[in-house]
Amino acid sequence: MNYLRAVATIAAKDLRSETRGKEGINAALAFAMVVLLLLSFAFDPSGEQAREFSGGLLWLVFAFAGTLILNRSFARELGNDCLDALLAAPIPASALLLGKCCANWVILCALYLVCLPVFGVFYTINVAVQIPGLLVVIALGAWAITVIGAMFSALTVNLRLRELMLPILVYPMLIPALLGAIQLTTELLAGAPIGGDNRIWLNLLIGFNVIFTALSVFFIETVLVG
Repeated sequence: MNYLRAVATIAAKDLRSETRGKEGINAALAFAMVVLLLLSFAFDPSGEQAREFSGGLLWLVFAFAGTLILNRSFARELGNDCLDALLAAPIPASALLLGKCCANWVILCALYLVCLPVFGVFYTINVAVQIPGLLVVIALGAWAITVIGAMFSALTVNLRLRELMLPILVYPMLIPALLGAIQLTTELLAGAPIGGDNRIWLNLLIGFNVIFTALSVFFIETVLVG
């Protein structure tokens, strides 16, 4: 119970910090909207080709916008030695990581849900066709981006070029999760439900999240404390 309370406390702290300042949220939202608009110019929204690429286009935007928020996960704690104070607090490092993951996951899911109808308008796609399935895929994909991003944010927090290093480290690790999310999203936007042949991609997403969450929890103390 104390462990869960520590996770909830860290998550609530990060949510308050992010929603008060809004720098990361505003930057990520503006970036996502601009990229969606530019891609709508690059692809004919009414063309069949754009619909075939819909999942890839959507998750490309999601992945890029997500790093703008995740880069701040541990960097915001550097001022006034707040990170050292958190590490000295009587809570496990894994609780600190999971609390930040939960806060970032909520923010990313909210961001993606705002972008989804905008994407539907730009590309004349009815995103409400398979909305329950899309919500599941968004939740799983957002957690994959969050847990990998938070772990590497902790790894690069003391680097001078962390804004550059984080995407370089995160995107290759996310390839399996993004492949699963792209395949599922493309089929869902085409009106096909999750099941049958595409269930393997759902299993891939779930397995990826379980494995990398466990690895992150196991290694986070070594990364932060040494």
